Amino acid sequence: MLFIEGADESRIFDLRMTTIKITGSGSSIPDFIQPNASFSNNTFYDTEGQPIANPNEEIIEKFKAITGIEERRYIRDDQTVAEIAVEAAQKAIQDAKLDAETLDYIILAHNVGDISVHSNQVNTLPSLASKVKAGLGIQNPNCVAYDILFGCPGWVEGVIQAQAFIKAEMASKCLVIGADTLSRVLDQSDRDSMIYADGAGAVVVEKTTGEAGLLAHKTVTYTANGEANFIFYGPSNATGEGTKYIKMFGRKVYEFALSHVPQAIKACLDASGECIDEVKKIFIHQANLKMDDAIIKRLYRLYKKPMPEGVLPMNIQEFGNSSVATVPTLFDLIRKKNYGGHSMQAGDLIIFASVGAGMNINAITYRM
Repeated sequence: MLFIEGADESRIFDLRMTTIKITGSGSSIPDFIQPNASFSNNTFYDTEGQPIANPNEEIIEKFKAITGIEERRYIRDDQTVAEIAVEAAQKAIQDAKLDAETLDYIILAHNVGDISVHSNQVNTLPSLASKVKAGLGIQNPNCVAYDILFGCPGWVEGVIQAQAFIKAEMASKCLVIGADTLSRVLDQSDRDSMIYADGAGAVVVEKTTGEAGLLAHKTVTYTANGEANFIFYGPSNATGEGTKYIKMFGRKVYEFALSHVPQAIKACLDASGECIDEVKKIFIHQANLKMDDAIIKRLYRLYKKPMPEGVLPMNIQEFGNSSVATVPTLFDLIRKKNYGGHSMQAGDLIIFASVGAGMNINAITYRM
């Protein structure tokens, strides 16, 4: 119980019983499906600008074996990330049975801005959150809208920030959105371009009373040993020109994630006082099927336990890596549709976790 000198008993009771909970969720999954076979006619180059000699069929098959990706979703040429963010937000607000005018904050995580299909300009003015607020038709000027640039962990960090506002009594209702259109920053001559996808997911985070809700969180940023440059914008592999293409040192990212993400998740779970045996689902950023599986196996190894079957839902096979959108999209699909045979019940203990550009890692322990 939190005691404040001079506070009356009712005030102390309210603080003790207040919980912070997700009351609604929504997602926008683009209609356009891009299967692996669509890359068969690409000419792939290495980072030195040399054509890769291996046949494309071999490149694509190896890519699928490592990442698990069979297809991904792209928005239409006439769409923008703001539009799919609005769609996900509308669904979350409706699911929460909320009047949008009562929102205190709109927090929108992204990485590439509102870039149009044929543009080299990453458009972040005005902020995407402001565009979403306008798209939702919210009149209330006290609803504050802002963006987060935090790599793939942006949506998880947005939820952490929302709970901080609520705990500080600066807010009671927040809308947190993760939306990206990585199809707009792809270098078609880079094999890594097959990883990325588009999508949007949103949740409403509210102050409620009773049990459950957000129990603990953990965030870390690593930059001391070059990690800040593991994922970046760079030129085309084929021409050495341009600056808008998303690039990464894949092996370094993989090794970094396996070394650091399990410990961050463990720190978050331990801070909650909950037991690893109670965890029902772990919603980890859908970066790479093989990597995510290895991360969670290492997490359980820290507790000297095997990873239980069914604890790690994945949708990267079908939707690709949509950066900040992967965790909220998967959460929404399972929460509403029992996606992939996974389901959740009231009282279930779950974990949200992500890793990405920065290099940033974060996690949330949450009880449904």
